Amino acid sequence: MTMHTKFNGALSSVQALPQTYIPTLRVSLVDATSAHAIDALLSKGRRRVAFMNAHCFNVMAANRQYADAVQTADLLLPDGSGVSIATKLAGLELTTNLNGTDLIPALLAQAAKQGKSVFLFGGKPGTAEAAANALTFKIPGLRIAGTLNGYDQAENEDAAIEYINACTPDIVLVATGVPLQDVWLHRNAVRIHADLTMGVGACFDFLAGNVSRAPHALRRIGGEWLWRLAVEPRRMAKRYIVGNVTFLTRVARQAARQVTAVSVMRRGLDVAIAGSAAILLAPLFAATAIAIKIESRGPAFFVQERVGKDGRSFKMLKFRSMCADAESRRAAVLASSDREGICFKSKTDPRITRVGRFIRRFSIDELPQILNVLRGDMSIVGPRPALPVEVAAYPKRAYGRLAVKPGITGIWQVSGRADVGFEKMVDMDLAYAASRTILLDLILIAMTFKAVISGRGAH
Repeated sequence: MTMHTKFNGALSSVQALPQTYIPTLRVSLVDATSAHAIDALLSKGRRRVAFMNAHCFNVMAANRQYADAVQTADLLLPDGSGVSIATKLAGLELTTNLNGTDLIPALLAQAAKQGKSVFLFGGKPGTAEAAANALTFKIPGLRIAGTLNGYDQAENEDAAIEYINACTPDIVLVATGVPLQDVWLHRNAVRIHADLTMGVGACFDFLAGNVSRAPHALRRIGGEWLWRLAVEPRRMAKRYIVGNVTFLTRVARQAARQVTAVSVMRRGLDVAIAGSAAILLAPLFAATAIAIKIESRGPAFFVQERVGKDGRSFKMLKFRSMCADAESRRAAVLASSDREGICFKSKTDPRITRVGRFIRRFSIDELPQILNVLRGDMSIVGPRPALPVEVAAYPKRAYGRLAVKPGITGIWQVSGRADVGFEKMVDMDLAYAASRTILLDLILIAMTFKAVISGRGAH
């Protein structure tokens, strides 16, 4: 997966969505909360940023210059209901819709606190100035370095850039529309002495009051496009009706092409094994739950957030093998880890109960994950599902573990589990992700029985 996101500093918390659902051209969108996106945008370093909505993807399919501009941008921010629907077709869900008209004022409010200045370039004559006035009214302390319109003042490119640099802004917002703004930035961002350059579309028109926003209730449910269609039907009909249908049709076709015979077979194998296990092991489930409840107070099951395929978080189920307050005590025992690398494991972990040690020894604590397999969060075979705190500390190469669904068993699980160091585990998982087959999965499933009986690394 080619990531345009720079995974360092503030960007380490920003997750890039997979490219597989993006029609025609390869890009990686950033998935983050507004706060995390703002931290990333204002972090140290130079970056060029673009917002991406369904219309943008349609333009990409027909405009090579714009496609090049987007593919070489440092960050791409998802904007609009069409992109949100496309991610759901890929089995994902955006953390939030990073609508530019909402994000830019929040970004500039934080920039003002850091003493950063902004330059507004674009719009009809008078629009950038009106937007600047509105921003300074809403954001006390915001420094407007300067403004230029996107018409006569943009005709001489060299003169415009010279003027922008003379104003010494920290942030340059360009609002000349798609694809012009991003192509212009692709060509000129390296000549602009600002850390952050962004294409922001119609943002200035909204800020200046030239175009009205949808009511808040409509915006909350992703219906702002309906408002804009109602206000400007002649101009927006092609973009929102024809354009959205074209985009989603292309997405659906690509998603259908990716459903291969092997993926169907693998999912069928997962469901068959997990479904049979759920029925056959029901008595063991009941006995284990009763034993846990008799020994210690608290629920029989333990639910924990883990990171799955393509960085998607899910709730993983296990039988509780520790005391009920184990999570709050985790920091106190991290130093006792007897395993090299990021992932914590300790044979002497004081939080493990007597029943917990037994069910860990025979991997009974992992059995509830067959429900995760039936839900589609996990597979029978795959890499160990990681904690979010572990993923946040990953070296770059370890992100390859997230290319496939995590599994109940796998190469690491049958090779010694906790006795295998982190770096070696990553090597195993990357090798599996690159060469997995149905036959390999069947072999690993068979080897799991031997690993469970031996109990090697199970603690």
